Amino acid sequence: MFATMFSHIYTKFNAFCEDEDGLALTEYLILLGLLTAVVIGAVTAFGVSLGNGWQAWADWLGGQNLAPPSSGGT
Repeated sequence: MFATMFSHIYTKFNAFCEDEDGLALTEYLILLGLLTAVVIGAVTAFGVSLGNGWQAWADWLGGQNLAPPSSGGT
């Protein structure tokens, strides 16, 4: 009985070791972590100048006359 149970566990363990589906998930998680670190680093490094650029653009847009043109006729 012990030999049968050991054989079953050994077979399941070998099947688990040969299964490569989990590797793709692991690789994607590593890439996601690296991408997140790059984005955080870029925002930290360029955050002030990006904020100033967005504010300048918002100020310019706020000064524009965005009202629709009047129809001019009846």
